[in-house]
Amino acid sequence: MVRLMACHLILGAGGFVARHVATLLAMRGESVRLAARSATPVIDTMLARGMTAVFGDLRDADWGALLQGVDVVHHYAWSTVPSTADRDPLGDIDGNVRPTLALLEAMRARGGGRVLFASSGGTVYGHLRQIPVSEDQPVEPVSIYGVGKATIERYLSVYKNQHNIDARIARLSNPFGVGQSLAGNQGAATLFLHQSMANDPIHIFGDGSVVRDYVHIADAADALVALATLALPPEAPHVFNIGTGVGVSLNEILIVLERCLDRKINIRRVAGRAYDVPINVLDVRRARQWLGWSPQLNFEEGMLRAISDLRIGTGTMSSLNAVRPQ
Repeated sequence: MVRLMACHLILGAGGFVARHVATLLAMRGESVRLAARSATPVIDTMLARGMTAVFGDLRDADWGALLQGVDVVHHYAWSTVPSTADRDPLGDIDGNVRPTLALLEAMRARGGGRVLFASSGGTVYGHLRQIPVSEDQPVEPVSIYGVGKATIERYLSVYKNQHNIDARIARLSNPFGVGQSLAGNQGAATLFLHQSMANDPIHIFGDGSVVRDYVHIADAADALVALATLALPPEAPHVFNIGTGVGVSLNEILIVLERCLDRKINIRRVAGRAYDVPINVLDVRRARQWLGWSPQLNFEEGMLRAISDLRIGTGTMSSLNAVRPQ
C-alpha cells in the first residue's frame, strides 16, 4: 500500500479531532485547507504552520468552490452532542445530515473523490451483541445522535456504490487528551482529568459501571491519517473501528486518576442517563490488518501524558506540538 500526497479539506477544523489530524497531515508535508465557522487562536496557529482556511456555516457552503483542487475531504464537522441531539432531533438533521448530503451531491457532480467520515463507534452499534464489537455487527443506535451518524454512514455507502465516491468511515471510540472541549459533558476521561486537577467534584452518572473504549488523541489522529491517505485495494472494507479494544469503566477512570495524581478525588454520584449503553468496546483488528495501525498508548499512559501536558502548560495546543505518541 502506498501513501498518496494530496490536498486535504478539513471540515470542522476547529474541533478536537480535526485539528490534530490537520496538524499531523501538515507535519507530513501535505496540503491542508481548513473549513471552520470562524477564526480562533487555535486556527491562527494552524495557519501559521502553512495551512489555509475558509470560514462560514457549512449549511450555507458553496461546495463547488470548497472542493476545488481538493483530493480528500475529512468530515469531522458535527453540530450536536448526544444530549443536544436528543433535545432537538430536527436541528440534528438540519445541522448535520443536510450539509453532508449537499457535500456528497457536489462530489457526485464533479465525478467523485475521497471522503473520510468520523462516525461514532460509541453510539452507532447500540447494545453490543459481542465484546469487543466488530464492524460486522448490525448498526442499531439507541440515541438520536447515533441515528444521525448511522444515517450519514448509509448515505456514504450508497454514494460509494452508485456514484464513484471513495467513502471511508471511521467508527471512532472515545478520544481523549488535552484540548478536548469540556462543553456538553462529553468525553468523561478528559472531563474528569480537568475536574480532578482543579480539585472540583466529579459527578458520576449511575453506579460508575458504564464502560467505554478510550483512545488517546495522538493514536486516533494517526489512525485517521492512515485511513485518509492509504491507497487501499478494491477488496478492502470501507468501515473501520478506531479504538483500543480495551474497556475502561467510569470507576476505573477515577482509580487511574487517583494513582496518577497520588491523591483522593472528590466524587459525587447522580442518576444515570437513559441513552447510555452499558458497555462499548471496539474490535480494532480490521484497522491493524488493512491500515497497519494499532494504538501505542494504553489508557494510563495516555492519561499520564495528558497530565504532563496540562502541568507544563501546553493546554489546547499540546497536539500541535507533539501529535504522535512519544
